[in-house]
Amino acid sequence: MSEPVEKKEESLFEAAPMGEQERMIEAVLFASAEPVTVRELEARMPHGCDAAEALVHVRKLYEGRGVNLAKIGDAWAMRTAPDLGFLMQKETVETRKLSRAAIETLAIIAYHQPVTRAEIEEIRGVSVSRGTVDQLLEMEWIRFGRRKMTPGRPVTFVVTQNFLDHFGLENARDLPGLKELRSTGLLENRPPPGSVPGPGDVDEDDERNEGQSELFED
Repeated sequence: MSEPVEKKEESLFEAAPMGEQERMIEAVLFASAEPVTVRELEARMPHGCDAAEALVHVRKLYEGRGVNLAKIGDAWAMRTAPDLGFLMQKETVETRKLSRAAIETLAIIAYHQPVTRAEIEEIRGVSVSRGTVDQLLEMEWIRFGRRKMTPGRPVTFVVTQNFLDHFGLENARDLPGLKELRSTGLLENRPPPGSVPGPGDVDEDDERNEGQSELFED
């Protein structure tokens, strides 16, 4: 004799009206310094609420406004409308610029992730100077990925949610094409591995400022 099928337990409380759920979403996102996932939103909201559906309504509500609801990776955040970014320029103080070597290293990781240090050097055609990867890690623009199943099990690198957030990207697929990136001068056409400079050579930045990281230019 088959056992009786158990009925799914129903909540004793009705979910808050969708309008109220939208207000909850707004409150959490405006108060949070970091993007928030659907799971984190539902953990804060009363039982029975549908954070995913409420996000759809909030996103439509803010279309065309000064701030928009933006998806960053698998999380959500309120961000200034892209066409109004120029209003924020006076609030930003730029003290240093990323060096070309650091930009190239970051671009290679973004486009080829997960990628090992040796693969970065092979693509660039020169060795990665001391401190570049470490400081990109400190900036939280890259992080360690899974180890590669090759001899030595080398660690790989991938870009982070902070990187996507900084550049206004939902995911790495939104990055511009390599041709477009090269046309801006951000990614040089390097000689193939094994040609000049040799595999033991290092970046010109490291030779110019020995003992200093190549990450920044004065």
